[in-house]
Amino acid sequence: MRNQIPNSVIVHTFQIIPGNALVVDHKRSYKVLSRFGNNFLQRFEGAVINNPLLSGMTLLDTPGVLSGTKQTISRGYDFTGVVQWFAERVDMIIFLFDAHKLDISDEFQRVIEACKGNDTKIRIVLNKADKVTNQQLMRVYGALMWSLGKVLGTPEVARVYIGSFWDQPYTNDENRKLFEMEEEDLFKDIQSVPRNAIIRKLNDLIKRSRLAKTHAYIIAHLKNEMPAVFGKEAKQKQLINNLPAIFLQIQRATGLPAGDFPNVQEFSESLKKCDFSKFKPMNQGLIDALDKMISTELPRLMAQVPQDQEVFHEDYMRNLNKREGGALYNEDTTPFGVGTTLDILNAPVPVNDYQYEFEQLGPGADGKINGTQAKGPMQDSKLPNSTLKRIWALGDIDKDGKLDIREFAIVKHLVKLKLDGHELPVEVPKIWLEGLEIDDCKR
Repeated sequence: MRNQIPNSVIVHTFQIIPGNALVVDHKRSYKVLSRFGNNFLQRFEGAVINNPLLSGMTLLDTPGVLSGTKQTISRGYDFTGVVQWFAERVDMIIFLFDAHKLDISDEFQRVIEACKGNDTKIRIVLNKADKVTNQQLMRVYGALMWSLGKVLGTPEVARVYIGSFWDQPYTNDENRKLFEMEEEDLFKDIQSVPRNAIIRKLNDLIKRSRLAKTHAYIIAHLKNEMPAVFGKEAKQKQLINNLPAIFLQIQRATGLPAGDFPNVQEFSESLKKCDFSKFKPMNQGLIDALDKMISTELPRLMAQVPQDQEVFHEDYMRNLNKREGGALYNEDTTPFGVGTTLDILNAPVPVNDYQYEFEQLGPGADGKINGTQAKGPMQDSKLPNSTLKRIWALGDIDKDGKLDIREFAIVKHLVKLKLDGHELPVEVPKIWLEGLEIDDCKR
């Protein structure tokens, strides 16, 4: 997820679907996007990827918000209109800012404004925070909060997550602990999306029900005020001009909240296109049924929503290293490029290269070092803890929480592999395990 919302969609199984094909596919919900025209559809596509994480979600990515002189170049379609359409339908919106080049351009401001009314969905990510010092980070954070407060026009800005959200080494790891905690919080926030989506849908249903009830009272009042035969046109104009007083009258008579009434100006414009005499009278039976649904049925539905719904199980992350094959081997080419090459995976680990460093750590009588001893050398790489956890899980072959010289060499080799720009393998290659006497059931 990058700066906000779309121009590309990522879903389950791998295939690129052009925008014009997406909008005519009845199995997907993008048909209405055809109203934005061919200029938009030529820049809109779906990447269908075979990944179990995507079986329950769809990710939408922006083409990148323009800044500087690029803003003067027309996109050829209503970009903010597209953003607004998606903002009303997604469950979470993430605005991504770079800490070392904070900028809210005119177009970015219009995009943020297009998301107004969806404040509870918005999350802010201050990315690449490892590229600035502590003092600079404080200044950037303050400037970001001030700028967003002006654009969003709210006294409280959405949650801001600070970190470096990729698995490359930190440029400055002074705030490593903060970054890891922020990453974990963001992950938990994303985990809660399915449950929050259910609650949001119920909330929207309640909101629409209340608005429908108010709308019914307004329409019935306007219908009752119309003359039977003569003077209909003049009376209709009078009612439209007197709409604020009518709203107040209905509110006092029915006890409906003022917040459930529509915007007077927008509602007046809509009424000018209508013939009040053709409005239907109030159906009290439907109003009673609506009240029953709001007061009884919807609370019953709310009670059925799980209080704690985990979507991304820890077991999934724990079992990543046990999966056969996988997208990180050469024979399984991913849509993002080829993974770790077989030349690297087929070469044995140079254990002797790490012998001296291992002995300096002071292995115990069992010839092993514990996690505390290994932590320092591993963190010297400045790789995020989330990546180091995966490396430890791969290197601790017998899962005893300690490393012998061979396991330590594997861990250090994996760190080097990552620092050289390669992806981690899904499992340790068999050639790396030669010489290790480990029970097959632990492997």
